[in-house]
Amino acid sequence: MNSLISNTGGMNENKATIVNKNGPVIIIEDDADDQLFLTEVFAKLGYPNEVKFFFSGEEALAFINLTDEAPFLILSDINMPKLNGFELRQKLRTDDKLNTKCIPYLFFSTASDQKAVIDAYSMSVQGFFVKKASSEELEQTIYFIMEYWRRCAAPNDFQD
Repeated sequence: MNSLISNTGGMNENKATIVNKNGPVIIIEDDADDQLFLTEVFAKLGYPNEVKFFFSGEEALAFINLTDEAPFLILSDINMPKLNGFELRQKLRTDDKLNTKCIPYLFFSTASDQKAVIDAYSMSVQGFFVKKASSEELEQTIYFIMEYWRRCAAPNDFQD
């Protein structure tokens, strides 16, 4: 389960901002205990990606706007203070500069009702995952998310 496939060989440097498989994983989670659990899971799985936590969508948006490095993916809670997950997703989709970074956006939340899932997919999110109570289920979910996105073809996987 811990084997990784390197996706950096032969990449065109001009396309490095599109689906950066080695970029940081952005996790927007306002619960410190959940951040701790996720830190432990990522450490156990051993992915090379740095994991950056933000307590609010507002903090994450500020970071994404300021950094030149494209994150690998965003795991966002829905219910957060100031700027919730839906509002953050909308800001990322409607900002031309941010939208061209092609960052996979996934909801990772305990808020799971039909309306939330429909609203999420109507905003073109790339996944909606319900937080699991057990550490084994959480680890398995993170593993499958990471492996799926690491294996997806991205524009910068190809030579010009």
